[in-house]
Amino acid sequence: MVIAVNTLTRYPVKGMSGQTLPRVELERGNGFPSDRLFGFARPNSGFNPENPRPLPKTKFYMLARDAALVKLRTEFDENSGTLAMSSPDNSGTFDISTMAGRASASQFLKTYLSLPEDETPELYEASPHRFTDVSVVSVSMMNAVSIINLDSVREFSKAIGQEVDPRRFRGNIHVSNMSPFSELDMVGQTLSIGTARLKLVERTTRCPATEVDLATGERNIKTPVKLREHYGHMDMGVYAEVVQGGVISEGDVVEVS
Repeated sequence: MVIAVNTLTRYPVKGMSGQTLPRVELERGNGFPSDRLFGFARPNSGFNPENPRPLPKTKFYMLARDAALVKLRTEFDENSGTLAMSSPDNSGTFDISTMAGRASASQFLKTYLSLPEDETPELYEASPHRFTDVSVVSVSMMNAVSIINLDSVREFSKAIGQEVDPRRFRGNIHVSNMSPFSELDMVGQTLSIGTARLKLVERTTRCPATEVDLATGERNIKTPVKLREHYGHMDMGVYAEVVQGGVISEGDVVEVS
């Protein structure tokens, strides 16, 4: 069967919901467009937008620690610079291109998470810096694209006897018709998708963020533990570096070399 792209997803704000796209244009050496451009930092995180340096993900609000984020829907409009945020009880739209808009968005998150009075998130943006988990490894990894093999997720679901939503793994590119977990042994190889080429550079080791049920916000699958029990590792998916820019779209054929 032909390996193909199923979905393309960006996550503009670290730890928050994704937006699916029909097509994207990748640039050599750059990350997935509009992905992890923003991050809500915890107080006294030490992040300086004037001199951005990668920080551990524990310095930010993210699913590994803040499971309630999974029920907060967000949508970023790069043309207007607005971030829409909605919870079951409240919603708001904020112009995060301004300091006032970022402050209002931070207050919205504070209220949603029921944070104490002395704990106020700080929304940061410092392009071309990205708030990816692996930004602490290197600049090239900060710009890595995350790829998930849907057949690996299906195999994992069968192994544990429980349906696993592939969106738990927050990948930018979902592919199918690939042997389960074969992508883990393909590091060093190149994928041609549309007019772009991506080199697989590292397996993706999973953290407790993937334990969270996307509908309920409950931690109902010990994902890293289950992966280790069944496969001897905690990896699901791979990171890739864009070595040739180009346009990729849903339904594109994926060629391996």
